[in-house]
Amino acid sequence: MDPTTLPAYTAPAGTGIGHVHLQVTDLPRALAFYRDLLGFEVMLLAGGQAAFLSAGGYHHHIGLNTWHSRGGRPAQREGVAGLYHAAILYATRAELATIVKRLIQAGYPLRGASDHGVSEAIYLDDPDGNGLELYWDRPRAEWPTTPDGKLTMYTHPLDMQGLLRLAE
Repeated sequence: MDPTTLPAYTAPAGTGIGHVHLQVTDLPRALAFYRDLLGFEVMLLAGGQAAFLSAGGYHHHIGLNTWHSRGGRPAQREGVAGLYHAAILYATRAELATIVKRLIQAGYPLRGASDHGVSEAIYLDDPDGNGLELYWDRPRAEWPTTPDGKLTMYTHPLDMQGLLRLAE
């Protein structure tokens, strides 16, 4: 396969990523995290081996299965190819603040927190070591740009105290 021999192509502007489907080693443990801690609604349980979860009644945003992974090893971060993280987008900064406060209250470990100019993000791993980013996007008009209008992103420390004040 050599895509350089094909005509140029740009994905249409309305294209998006609709859901993530993860292999997990223990479905009840994964459900305790995604359903009970993060608050996703179970739309379908499939034979004790898979679950499909949603926010707002969509058919599913997150699929979890143990079809080939039950009792296996957690996801590897070093030395292997694979998913770096899945990102869960919150509509507002206040919604992000609410889930971050919930994670902190539960004592759930966070790996990091960053302000990227275009967004603010919290990083953590699910119980199987799958990386997650919980974030909100700033309005496009507020995104940092160069004088000629090119997008510039950065990684600065997140104002965690300012974020958490929104959850009070």
